[in-house]
Amino acid sequence: MKNTTIAVDVAKLVFEVAVSDTPGQVHERHRLSRARFQRLLAERPPATVLMEACGSAHHWARTAQAHGHRVVLVPPHVVRPYAPRNKTDRIDTKGLLEAFRNEDVRPVPVKSISQQALVALHRLRTTWLATRTARLNTVRGLLREFGVLLPTGAHHVVPHVQMLLGDADSALPGLLRPALAEAAQEIREIETRIRAVDRQLEHLAREHLVATQLQTIPGIGVLTATALVATVGDVARFASGRHFASYLGLTPREHSSALRRRLGAISKRGDPYLRMLLIHGARSVLSHAKLKTAPPLDRLRTWALQLERRRGPNRAAVALANKLARMVWAVWRHDTAYVGTSVV
Repeated sequence: MKNTTIAVDVAKLVFEVAVSDTPGQVHERHRLSRARFQRLLAERPPATVLMEACGSAHHWARTAQAHGHRVVLVPPHVVRPYAPRNKTDRIDTKGLLEAFRNEDVRPVPVKSISQQALVALHRLRTTWLATRTARLNTVRGLLREFGVLLPTGAHHVVPHVQMLLGDADSALPGLLRPALAEAAQEIREIETRIRAVDRQLEHLAREHLVATQLQTIPGIGVLTATALVATVGDVARFASGRHFASYLGLTPREHSSALRRRLGAISKRGDPYLRMLLIHGARSVLSHAKLKTAPPLDRLRTWALQLERRRGPNRAAVALANKLARMVWAVWRHDTAYVGTSVV
């Protein structure tokens, strides 16, 4: 059987397809609609299908797998160096074929429907949080124009707005009151949606063994555990905890030559949402460890506090996030709960 490779530039309406039977050569080119592309996947004998890991790629990858094809999702930033000329769909498919020949290129695993649904919940929650923050800041700014200063804290905004609206003698102009009431109502509705998603994530985390085990790690809660399960998929594809931390962009960027080795700030590669959750989790561990009511410090928290005193809170939080990522790998890989080590 021929070793056929089909490179596909995925789009909303039109798909550019390049078919190669010999490495380095394109034997067929097609420009297909969605229906015709789906028909091509059904009619072609099993082949290797290449796509960039972009919007809707996981859906089409699952469709191709259902028809017996082997699917390889290539990171888009890896394909770009293989398409040095002007960017067109034809050049992108050629770049996919060339990138696939590089054995150092690591493909993106195809997400299942349940994984993508879980990721979608996180994306919706993040979008609603950003919208809520924007509305709160807008209300605060508008009220300052009339000499009204609201207390610090998001939970103070809506109650104070309601109090101002209920006071006929307040500084709010009558022209602004209906719109301000609508803004307060919108903020309440967004908060209701966020709480509903939080409850749904908590329910899913209780039913998923890995998510439950990950929550035994300090600084790992429902959000981080479910986001890791949805995004990472199979942690066994990482050889070690350091590889996993590198995947999340929490290891130093290196610029070395000859006998001189230079390590800089973290690379910030990978999913920024996962990295943000881990760093926020590390900050919470540091904050909780300094409370008077905190339990006796274990080895991890003692090390983190000592590092914070030497290097500052930001570097300590990132370094602790790196350690948390390695713990996530170990707990997940060995299918066990985290057990802290007390200070001897």
